[in-house]
Amino acid sequence: MEERLNELEIRYMQQEETIQELNEIICRQELLLEQLRRDFATLKEQFMVMSPSVSRDSDQEEPPPHY
Repeated sequence: MEERLNELEIRYMQQEETIQELNEIICRQELLLEQLRRDFATLKEQFMVMSPSVSRDSDQEEPPPHY
């Protein structure tokens, strides 16, 4: 009986360790994902500034000055 109890305690400790490791991985991934979101937003803004006509519909585009 005591051997089974020890085995269960060891399994429990291993599971707790695994859960902690997975939690740390998820936290790191969340930080990375947030950084990627910010980077994407920055790139999107820069793209809009550089090429507004590519990102707009033709009906939103102002006519060229020679019209």
